[in-house]
Amino acid sequence: MTASKVFVLGGAQTDFARNWARDKAEIYDMLEQVVLAGLADTRLEPADIQAAHIGNFASELFCRQGQLGGLFARICPEFSGLPTMRHEAACASGSMALLSAAADIEAGRYDLVCVVGIEMMRNVSGRESADYLGTACWTGHEFTDAQFVWPRAFSDLGDEYERRYGLDYRHLGRIAQINYDNGRRNPNSQTRAWQFNERSFTLDDEANPVVEGRVRRNDCGQITDGAAVVFLASARFAERYLQRASASMRDLAVIRGWGHRTATMRLTDKFEQSKDQPYALPHLRGAITDAFGRAGVSGVEQIDAIETHDCFAITEYAAIDHFGITAPGESWRAVEDGSIEARGRIPINPSGGLIGLGHPVGATGVRMMLDAWKQVAGRAGDYQVERASTVATLNLGGSATSVVSFVVGSGVDSVK
Repeated sequence: MTASKVFVLGGAQTDFARNWARDKAEIYDMLEQVVLAGLADTRLEPADIQAAHIGNFASELFCRQGQLGGLFARICPEFSGLPTMRHEAACASGSMALLSAAADIEAGRYDLVCVVGIEMMRNVSGRESADYLGTACWTGHEFTDAQFVWPRAFSDLGDEYERRYGLDYRHLGRIAQINYDNGRRNPNSQTRAWQFNERSFTLDDEANPVVEGRVRRNDCGQITDGAAVVFLASARFAERYLQRASASMRDLAVIRGWGHRTATMRLTDKFEQSKDQPYALPHLRGAITDAFGRAGVSGVEQIDAIETHDCFAITEYAAIDHFGITAPGESWRAVEDGSIEARGRIPINPSGGLIGLGHPVGATGVRMMLDAWKQVAGRAGDYQVERASTVATLNLGGSATSVVSFVVGSGVDSVK
């Protein structure tokens, strides 16, 4: 039996600038709001939903709340009794929920699945947030001397690039600047009103202070509250949906391919395993090429835009060469020639990414899928990439321990 194609009908996200705790709201309120907004935007009925998958990293730590499936069941009477699952893989939690939901569709278990990614992180101090997020490394075994675990970890990635290929901070600063600029065009961006000056993306210790090692303040993705939802459908349901909603295949996206790999936990072990290989993180390259292969994509030249995991500027820098935009170690070329800019040959993070838009950990993978749908459906508004029909995503958990990549195409292409 041939597996069903998996269609993306659309969805919604919250305003990533909102501080929910300041508004006396709880994680349930965020969950309810995003799901109801997604249903309204797609013109789906609660009774259409047959199952739900939820991506979340650490609600027990940040909110002292587990069992998020039970909260989902409370949103609508029609949801009570539905099968739900929660998925955790640090910052890749949302993508794990997507993979499992897509598998449900492909296997024919369900015809319409709701996928939610959610994280509430601004209800605790910055210090507490950093400590909770640090549990995604091998606690007690690495970065034990770091004040902030993840800036330190990705500073080490920068050190590895410096050792192997050379690294110029100007290129990292430019990546961050591009993503903040992109975020200004996104009405849901956490940083859309932030202001910078000519020194903000330089080695100026006052305008851009060091956080850990070579990582500076404006290189960093944001601690963010937020949620995103998408609805995945079988071909059978998508056909009925288009008739009912008076929509066309242009309004849908299709998941053309996926890649999913997991590496050993410690970052130093990852570097040791790759020491004689061209890529610093070969499993990351493998996840991308797996997605390309399943999608029938020969290379990045067939991709119109990328939503990638820029938890720090160096992470996007690594994504550039691992996607094959440049040769290994030559990501700087795509920064200098403007390839990754909004009107470049391969725009990266037109949404603003984690740096410009924000990074509610469990929501990020789902938000990337939502933005991929927006791009191929022509629904991205002021950050629309012209004539985008194929978009790739790359979502990392931990120090690139869990890696997921998707290739998303226009629904129009699915009938060719």
